Amino acid sequence: MLKGLLGKKIGMTQIFDEVGRAIPVTVIEAGPCYVTQVRTPEAEGYSAVQLGFGESKPKHLTGGQLGHLNRTSAPPLRYLREFRVKETELKPGDKITVADAFQVGDRVDVIGTSKGKGFAGVVKRHHFGGGPMTHGQSDRTRTPGSIAAGTGTGKIWKGKRMAGHMGSERVTSQNLTVVFVDVERNLLGLSGAVPGGKGGLVMIKETRKQ
Repeated sequence: MLKGLLGKKIGMTQIFDEVGRAIPVTVIEAGPCYVTQVRTPEAEGYSAVQLGFGESKPKHLTGGQLGHLNRTSAPPLRYLREFRVKETELKPGDKITVADAFQVGDRVDVIGTSKGKGFAGVVKRHHFGGGPMTHGQSDRTRTPGSIAAGTGTGKIWKGKRMAGHMGSERVTSQNLTVVFVDVERNLLGLSGAVPGGKGGLVMIKETRKQ
């Protein structure tokens, strides 16, 4: 069975283990997901399974999206994502639940979109220390300072850490532990934090770092 699901971040809480230690836990509504397409090396050049998540009204989807989903027995779905696999026995239309994919103790990676912070300066965005508040620099506390040499190259190098848009990026939280699985409510509890805000889409897959 595919060790991967799409889900929606519900929020964070904490649970206590057998010795009374508090464990921070992120709760995710994981699945049910539907197999909407299976890619093969013969047809597409690689092996992958496309999953759909989040039932929606047909009027909220385009004609192309509905035509793609109508080739299977899946309902109208809002999100489609691919999971690379070496080989699989899944077929279009199959339904995958949280009980099918994961169990307590599994290690997973979670991919999501981080919270958008808007335009941010170098202190917030890159954790710069800022300048001194004395010696005539009282108005340069949170500035980046020099950004390039005046001679030699005489230019600003690409990738220079400066102020700019912060957040709204694809982020992966690696090697999280599954601490509980609620089959009846399709809930998955993971130790630690995952990217994004409440209600954000996340991809949960088997960890790459065993």
